[in-house]
Amino acid sequence: MAKKIKTMTYNFPVIIEKDEDGFFVADCPDLPGCHTQGKTLEEAITNIRDAIKLNLKILKEERQEIPKIQPVSMTSIEVTV
Repeated sequence: MAKKIKTMTYNFPVIIEKDEDGFFVADCPDLPGCHTQGKTLEEAITNIRDAIKLNLKILKEERQEIPKIQPVSMTSIEVTV
């Protein structure tokens, strides 16, 4: 009988910005060094999800604590001056 693997679901805030070259740069501020990019927004989201999973896998392997994050909502606001 196969051993059942315990899984956990985490929510991390992610910041995605479009750089001057048109790439979407994604950063997970609660995991130091966890950032990536993509040619499209969808690619950046896929890439940052993979980067977060890898970061968490390394933290688990090194028996380090995974940050407990409260979900945060962020939006952009247009301002004309």
